[in-house]
Amino acid sequence: MKSFSDYQKNRWFFTSEKKLVVGGKSATQNEELLKKVQNKNYIIMHTSTPGSPFAVIVADKKSLSSSDLEETAVFTACFSQQWKQQKKKTQVDIFSTRQIFKDKNMKIGTWGVKPKIKIKTVLLSLVLTKQKGKLRAVPEKTTSSFLLKIKPGNTDKTKMADKIQKLLDNKFSKEEILSALPPGGVSISK
Repeated sequence: MKSFSDYQKNRWFFTSEKKLVVGGKSATQNEELLKKVQNKNYIIMHTSTPGSPFAVIVADKKSLSSSDLEETAVFTACFSQQWKQQKKKTQVDIFSTRQIFKDKNMKIGTWGVKPKIKIKTVLLSLVLTKQKGKLRAVPEKTTSSFLLKIKPGNTDKTKMADKIQKLLDNKFSKEEILSALPPGGVSISK
């Protein structure tokens, strides 16, 4: 895995500044992702608590804007265990690829980070929109035209997918909707 041509196998979205952000869906994907970017000058994010994707902004960190960082932090938080636990906000750790390390005793998907880490607190909220022809759940600041706003909720995402499908006039299959949604319960926000 030398390039990011296969990014759609992971969690992903494009920021409002058109930067690709890729995150792991599992410990194995997190491991592969960090191995791939170890020698780059990228920014990585992970929630301050366990159970989060490592999200990588696939661009030199010198080229990033504050919106790239904000949107990636929201994305990272929303696809973490914090969404499943119906938190309203959470903290996200921000660090560079040059700060990560892997000891042989660390299990798959676990990496160490050398200080100094920046911490950002973000609200958990996403919007559904189309990016690259696919339905995506992205931070609201990413797009001016979205289909629906979602937040963590009590309704299982499988049940919510049927409701979302109807609200979106059956333009997307249930599988597309489920693939876009974070793990855990979902509520529709006004």
